[in-house]
Formats: sequence, C-alpha cells, structure tokens
Amino acid sequence: MGGGGDVVGALATARLCQAFGAEFVLGGVAWERWPIDPYPGPRGMGQILGGEPIASSVVLAEERTTTPLGTPFAEARMAGYLCSPTLLVDVMGGAAGTARGLGEAAERLGADLLVVVDVGGDVLGHGDEPGLASPLCDAVMLAAAVGLGEEIPVVCGVYGAGCDGELTPAEVAARLSEVAATGAMLGAWGLTPDVCEQLETAAQVVPTEASVLGVRCARGETGVAEIRGGLRSVELTPLGAITFYFDPVAATAAGAAPLAAAVAGSETLEEAQQALAARGVRTELDLERARERGEEPLGTPSPPGDA
Repeated sequence: MGGGGDVVGALATARLCQAFGAEFVLGGVAWERWPIDPYPGPRGMGQILGGEPIASSVVLAEERTTTPLGTPFAEARMAGYLCSPTLLVDVMGGAAGTARGLGEAAERLGADLLVVVDVGGDVLGHGDEPGLASPLCDAVMLAAAVGLGEEIPVVCGVYGAGCDGELTPAEVAARLSEVAATGAMLGAWGLTPDVCEQLETAAQVVPTEASVLGVRCARGETGVAEIRGGLRSVELTPLGAITFYFDPVAATAAGAAPLAAAVAGSETLEEAQQALAARGVRTELDLERARERGEEPLGTPSPPGDA
C-alpha cells in the first residue's frame, strides 16, 4: 500500500498466502522517501525506467528498474532479493485510475485476491492524529482497493502497529476496534521465527526501519525505539508483531476509513490531495513540495513508506 520499505512488511503477508498454497506477486507504490529519491511526489509511468508495463498504471519491475535518476525502487531491490518480478504502482491517476490499473494487472496475472498492506496502521487515521505524516498514498490505495471490491476479492492488512512512528500503538488499537465494531475484521496473524529471519534478510537489501521493528516486537522487545535518525520515536509492543486483516469495502462503507472515503472516485492524485486538504489534513505531498521550495526545516521526518 505504501512506497519505500513497506514492501518488506508486505512480504510477511505474502509468505502467509504461500503457506496456504497460493502463489504471490509482491508490489508497492512508486514513491520513495525523500532521502532516497529527492523528487516531490510519486513517480508516474513515464518516470519508471525498466520493467514491463502490464496495465495502465502498473509496471512489472525487475532488479534494474529505476527512477530517472538511476535510483532503484524498493520494489526493484525486492525483486532482486526474491529473484522474481514485483509490481510498481503509479498512483498519479488518483483512486479511480489506480483501481483501473490494479484491476488490469490482476487480470493479466490471473490473480484471484488482492491484499493491500499498510505498515504502521496510519491507513485508519482520522486525519487529526498528531503524528500522522503520510495519509495520501494510503488513502488512495485503500480507496482503489475498495473500488475493485466488485471485481476481485480484496483484503486490507495492518502490519506493525505504530512501528512507523505516525499513529501510536494505542491509536492503532482504537482504530482497529472501530473496524471490528463494524463487523469487517477478518482475523490476525503473528510473525513466525522463520518469517522474522526472512524479513531481516530482505531488509539488508531494501532499506527499512519500520518493517524491521515488527520483527523486534515479535522477539519480545518493548520500550521506545528511535527511527528517522532520532526524529521519531516508536513504542514497541506485542501488537507490532501482528498483521490484522479486515474487509476494506465493509470498513470504509461503515465509516472506519474516513480518509479513503474522502478520496474515493478521485481521477488524479491532485484531486485526492485537495480532498484531504479540504478536511484540514496535511499530507506527504505537501511536505515534499515544501522541501523542494526550501521551506521545510532540516530534520523533518520524510514519509511516505519507511526506510
């Protein structure tokens, strides 16, 4: 659901699917964190070099797929780790355009299930949480998944509650309770020792902090950990080792994902951005544009995704 190192957290769910005998294709959004790709916003199809376009907004990436500056996408690094192609999603078409692309890609790949995974739990944010920093990408991707609900079964997963330093574990737990109250909760799964080792190994190839904190939680660590060079603090709890799964169509219809509902139907990323701005929500796109203008102070955290 996110860019950057979020693809490592999504690997946990991919391995769960594989344990049930399903083949998987892992993917993520073509939006790297600012320190890795200092470009304000996500990359569109025309800015993804290498790989095979398989839909209007989706590229099948391989190890050498890069930005125009030659920087490998996190998903390209993951393709190298898995020795298997991954998906890169262009979200410039807003929720509606992204949904069309994902639907086309699912048909091309013969997929019978779409799982969108958020690292941290901020996808369920209301917009007024003090630490919320990257609501736009998550809202667009969740709204896109909801838009596909009539074409293909969709599931949303929340991995590593609070591990990205945005919502706290307590805030994520409260949001998950809201989802459960709607009847949309599907279940949960905790990291196994074997999957923990795989995520650690993947993190040696794909730079990530938040996804690895889930592993530390699974191994019993508690207390406070610093990420982003000490700019954000994360409370490590057992919740961080669990991925919670819910029906995004039912949850959004019942009001448990208000930011996704706000951007539903958007045909451009700018339209989605404006929909959140109308609610008083500052996004990662605002932050990156301010940095490009030299208006954002040094040391400010750099969403979306994790690294």
